[in-house]
Amino acid sequence: MIETIGSLAALLTTFSFLPQVIKTWRTGSAADLSWIWLLAFAAGLFLWALYGLALHSAPLVGANTVTLSLVLMIVGVKWREDHNG
Repeated sequence: MIETIGSLAALLTTFSFLPQVIKTWRTGSAADLSWIWLLAFAAGLFLWALYGLALHSAPLVGANTVTLSLVLMIVGVKWREDHNG
């Protein structure tokens, strides 16, 4: 039962981030997102994934790995935007 709750929470929080990724990808702009937030969020997701590995928790590992991948897509857009003026 507890893994089901964790899995549902993981799905909801991970996929709630998807609209931001789609908007950023379509517009090619991440100008309104701060580097500090992106990097802190990515670091937190990485640490949550490590924590999930230590606990052998598939919901923690899966959700945080997927969300980290989505954040890194936005980082790529922001990097390109900042360095191509």
